[in-house]
Amino acid sequence: MNKYNFFILIILTTFLMGSSFAVGKIGLNYSSPLLLAGLRFLLAGIIMAVIVKLLKRKQPSDLKNWGRVTIIGTLQTAGVMGCIFISLRTIPASESSILTFMNPLLVIIFGTLFLGIKYKWYQWSGVALGFLGVGITLGGINDFKIGIVFGAFSAVFWAVSTLLVNKWGMNFDTWSLSAYQMLFGGTLLLLLSLVLENPYFIVNTNSIFILLWLSIMSSIVQFAVWYFLLQNGEPGKTSSYLFLAPLFGVLTGSILLDEPISYSLIVGGVFILTGIYLVNSNFKNSLVKSRI
Repeated sequence: MNKYNFFILIILTTFLMGSSFAVGKIGLNYSSPLLLAGLRFLLAGIIMAVIVKLLKRKQPSDLKNWGRVTIIGTLQTAGVMGCIFISLRTIPASESSILTFMNPLLVIIFGTLFLGIKYKWYQWSGVALGFLGVGITLGGINDFKIGIVFGAFSAVFWAVSTLLVNKWGMNFDTWSLSAYQMLFGGTLLLLLSLVLENPYFIVNTNSIFILLWLSIMSSIVQFAVWYFLLQNGEPGKTSSYLFLAPLFGVLTGSILLDEPISYSLIVGGVFILTGIYLVNSNFKNSLVKSRI
């Protein structure tokens, strides 16, 4: 893949990741949060499951692996996305995206504590910079809201699910795992909606467009492009561009929702983006090349 096509696809997938926060917040004008999240991933999961069947992708092999799919769906889709959509009820899309994309920083910490994974010094430097940035960002918030807690928990759920996928992923076809975890997570979100909120969905042109955008563009297309890049390029280099997603989250929140961008958000965001870049970077190859 040439550099131009790589750059275009990176911008597309990280834009879809980041902009989904602003689009989701607009969607809350027409739906309760858990119901909207549930409908998004149930629809995306159904479409993906059909694609998996048509392409005859490998299915989970036994009950144990189906259980693992259920756990990942509970954490990755129900946990992460449920917390994101609830957080958007009380905090701006920009703040929610920044808090959620702390997950690469938490992966380093959880991976060290629970799995004994060894990380490089610059990755730990990224963790320190990232959390410093979160402190600066939250320090500029005068009114503490419960959405901040849910935004932080979305990052925790995402980090845990990332480590589990890393540990169990070799047992699954990537497309099948994504399809069925979205299908299960979306179903669980709908059940939680019935229990934890008064579900409603106002059917009109805007709400249907938002639901389709979140399900197809921000879920299926974003997933397909991201994994295409991971499979056809250097995973470490590709993952380092994740720092663009919260940047697009802040920008689209400002453009679509007229959310203010404070100095603390800018400064804290720069620290967080730098931290995410360092955490996902792999300088080994560049160091080797510099010695040749």
